[in-house]
Amino acid sequence: MSLFKVFTLTPWDSLESDFLTEVKLFSLNNIFETFPVIEREFFDDLLSNLYKFKHYTWVESIKRIIGPNAEDYNIEPWNFLWGMDGDRRIYQLLMQKSEEKAILVALAPPELVKLFKKYKRDAIIRILSLINSPNKMKFLMILAPKGKSIAEQRQIFQVNKKDLQRIKFESMLKNMPNIKGQYFLTQSPRCSNCGKEFTEIKGLNVGFLKFKCPYCGHQNN
Repeated sequence: MSLFKVFTLTPWDSLESDFLTEVKLFSLNNIFETFPVIEREFFDDLLSNLYKFKHYTWVESIKRIIGPNAEDYNIEPWNFLWGMDGDRRIYQLLMQKSEEKAILVALAPPELVKLFKKYKRDAIIRILSLINSPNKMKFLMILAPKGKSIAEQRQIFQVNKKDLQRIKFESMLKNMPNIKGQYFLTQSPRCSNCGKEFTEIKGLNVGFLKFKCPYCGHQNN
């Protein structure tokens, strides 16, 4: 059985805690050959209901989405619809958006999955119509992404950790004496003939070259 996992901050505690709820949803590729496409008109009506009715809400709370093959998704184009109708039946629909349309990817709970298996396309039309009927819904929350996904934050943390280790290593080298001095010069080089300090050496490439003092003309290998 293919499942999607959504990790979301809990909207019912007013997002006052960092506690994440994991919701498992049944992938619709187990029912349909291709994922159903939802037209823009559905979302236009949904947006209208958000403005008109207090029991329709928009909450930024999604922090991670994992696919059936344990792949992490970019959370930016996703919405998770979570609602309850007047008969206290739960509806959970996971959608991936584009500019004009959206794809219905997964759903829960199991009772809703059974309905989709039995009625297929007709079930989609009936459920979406119900969700957009404020007089029949007890509440509907549209959960949207909040910031960067946990997976992306972890990758950034790992990169920063590597950078921190590199900085510490370079710092250690600067303070570690060599047999004839130090790994990093504590001052600018000086000409062995006139003793003047070179504050900048323009156009110098790394290699075995003859070095000429720009002040007195003295030349060393």
